[in-house]
Order: sequence, then structure tokens, then C-alpha cells
Amino acid sequence: MPNSEHRKKTHRQSQKRNAANRASRSAMRSAVKAARTNVESDDAAKADAALTSAYKSVDKAAKSNLIHKNKAARIKSRLAKARNASAS
Repeated sequence: MPNSEHRKKTHRQSQKRNAANRASRSAMRSAVKAARTNVESDDAAKADAALTSAYKSVDKAAKSNLIHKNKAARIKSRLAKARNASAS
């Protein structure tokens, strides 16, 4: 446990940020998983809506440095590849 007052405050802040980051990361992963599931099904409209939502959450995560921008690009690329494979 921290001893000084400013270290205690820093610890509280880091716990808050950790919780927020964990929630954001979880929401992003859920959106990506939902997109994958909808892409595997044959409903094109649902798949497109889920992809849009997943892209948005991945971009937000990359913008806030929750994930690296290259990882975001990789996730989006794999989703698009899966969508195109299921469309044809």
C-alpha cells in the first residue's frame, strides 16, 4: 500500500482507469465476437450492422490507446475478409 497521500490518490486513479479500460476492452471484444457470429450466419443485413458496430468499437479502442492501431487494423481486416468469404 502507498504511504504518501499523492501515491494513494495515484493508486485510486489507476484503479478507476483500470476498471474503465477493462470495461471498454470487454465491450470491444463482445462487438467483434457478435460480428463474427453474424458473419457466419446467412443474414447479410445483420452481418453488416454488426460489422459497423465492431469497426466503431475497434476504432475507439485504438484511438484511446486501449489497443495498438495495427492490431485494430488487423482485427478489421480479418472481419472484412470473413464477410467477403461468406458473401461469395
